[in-house]
Amino acid sequence: MGPAGAGKGTMSDLILKEYDIPHISTGDMLRDNVRNNTELGNLAKSYMDAGNLVPDDVIIAMVEKRLQEDDCQKGYLLDGFPRTLVQAEAFEKIENKIGKPVECVIALEVGFDTLVERITGRRICPKCGAIYHIHNKPSKIEGICDVCGSELTQRKDDTVEQLTVRMDGYEKSTKPVIDFYDKRGIVSYIDASQETAAVFEKVKEALSKLK
Repeated sequence: MGPAGAGKGTMSDLILKEYDIPHISTGDMLRDNVRNNTELGNLAKSYMDAGNLVPDDVIIAMVEKRLQEDDCQKGYLLDGFPRTLVQAEAFEKIENKIGKPVECVIALEVGFDTLVERITGRRICPKCGAIYHIHNKPSKIEGICDVCGSELTQRKDDTVEQLTVRMDGYEKSTKPVIDFYDKRGIVSYIDASQETAAVFEKVKEALSKLK
């Protein structure tokens, strides 16, 4: 868990490679269920088609079903869930019921100024999806994708103004979730303003306690 630009995606990729566990993303799971016309997918689609948010109980039911699949037997990585305190409290009943409790929460902490530099410097290739950064990972030719040669763009929400809005939402919705798990004594707070390798060493250190 962490604010926009904290490096959740990067750490997730490294965790998956190191520990060979499934990546449980509620966004991907939602799309898969809708695409495969599952009962839960069709229910979710009915809300989406009406322009409404998919209710927590539908999302939680999808997560419960997914965690009972064979590839989750030795663990799983939750990404983007739970987002709210209501979801966390409801999911606690589910995780205990199926015997797969959340055992570690990685909370990536980064100062606002560092987040601004990371977010505003990010560039995306609209064609192949490659991601660059004007300071940390520039393309060989400025503004041009190394992979496919397309012109790089900046996402509309990669601005200081939008980051401020997202940080406000994070403080109101996500911080209480971290506090909820902190009371269970399972949160590892990690300074994510360091280099990627240094951050991942701290992540591995936190996860080693689970073995």
